[in-house]
Amino acid sequence: MEPAAPPRPVAPGAAAPVCTATALDATAAAPRGPHAGAHAVVRPDAHPGQRRVWGMPPGRAERVRDLLAILVSILGAVLNTGLVLDELGDRATPPWLVPALFIGIASSAAMWWRRRYPVQVTVAMGALTLVSFADSALLIALLTLAVRRRDRVLAVLSVLAVPVLMLNAWWLQGMRLVESVFLTPVLVGLFVSLGAYIGARRALVDSLRERAERAEAEQSLRAEQARLAERTRIAREMHDVLAHRISLVALHAGGLEVRPDMGAEQVEATAATIRATSRAALEDLRRVLGVLRTGAPSDSAAGAAELAPQPTFVDIQHLVADSRAAGVDVELRTEVSLHTQVPPELGRTVYRIVQEALTNVHKHARSAQALVTLGGRPGSFLCVEIVNGRPAGGAPLLPGSGSGLVGLSERVGIADGTLVSGPEPGGGFAVRARLPWPTPDGAEAADAPTWAPPDARIVTPQRLSPGDE
Repeated sequence: MEPAAPPRPVAPGAAAPVCTATALDATAAAPRGPHAGAHAVVRPDAHPGQRRVWGMPPGRAERVRDLLAILVSILGAVLNTGLVLDELGDRATPPWLVPALFIGIASSAAMWWRRRYPVQVTVAMGALTLVSFADSALLIALLTLAVRRRDRVLAVLSVLAVPVLMLNAWWLQGMRLVESVFLTPVLVGLFVSLGAYIGARRALVDSLRERAERAEAEQSLRAEQARLAERTRIAREMHDVLAHRISLVALHAGGLEVRPDMGAEQVEATAATIRATSRAALEDLRRVLGVLRTGAPSDSAAGAAELAPQPTFVDIQHLVADSRAAGVDVELRTEVSLHTQVPPELGRTVYRIVQEALTNVHKHARSAQALVTLGGRPGSFLCVEIVNGRPAGGAPLLPGSGSGLVGLSERVGIADGTLVSGPEPGGGFAVRARLPWPTPDGAEAADAPTWAPPDARIVTPQRLSPGDE
């Protein structure tokens, strides 16, 4: 493999040989950072009554509680009747006692619907309590209403229930008026307070349960988003690596096709290069497919780490060397030493920009000259420019997917840089990028001077008519 030509240093006082301000300012800057996706909040399908009570399903537990409420209200009506009979002694039974008992027992059936219609049942029990032993049903209805709602309606019905129960105790049950005045408010307050406590506790438990389920759903969503982002990153990396290697294979194979008179040693060396490059590409493909088949994010991260050592700024010279070995006339010029301490992310981004640009040269302009220029300084910008001349003709060596420059725009946008690409006026194609280069202490220059580099465009032969690549 032919080694890359050593970088040509820039003469003292010369301008940085890359990224004209006019070219970069001619188009809008790439998106700054990844777009934040809408954070989806998943509401669990929870209902306040969806809980197991006494080891039973929610529906069955509610029916059991309804039956218990009916039995308690019936028992209350019977006990009130017994107390009245005991108070009467040997006196004659009043004619209203039996109807009051039967109305109180019949009103107990309304407890079955107290949960669905708490206000209506409470009002109905209050009206029946005036003429029957439905006081127990009224108290149970008030408790249920307090469980369901704690608002002005509960306050109004609770206040109205006090005189109703007071009249029931004094007129039907024979309790002294003074006792009923003191005991009735206490009894109503006890049932309403108990119901309000149960309702508030249920609301708190439901809120905590919903919050926990929502947090779990959001955590799963974040994990899935992280997994998808990791897979997207791996796919972008593999596009950069595989496209470049396959383009090198195609270039070497094309050289064998157009040079039938090549010597046996050159043929053997070219075949060995094709075999090694193809094996490396297949190995990378096998690894990334293994990563994408794995569902766990940790496995994805581990697989991504095993793909290959991450490229650095100094590896740019190897890209140029590989392209020259494949027969592409490419030259590297830089005012920045390739061994300069460049931040890893910045160096990797510049490497990917050069790699993608040279891959496009391999595909569409393999017969043209290409020039890679680098320039900049810490605290300002690191600029990279890849320009190729107009190709001599012929169909593209490989089809283009159209996603390479899109991926570069995303990558440069994440780095808060600017990417410009497009045809050159005299033919050919150019890719220019300007990336912030932080100083070692992390600060960036607020107003960095703009460079006015010499024209890096490659002049096409005069025999070629102008046109776009």
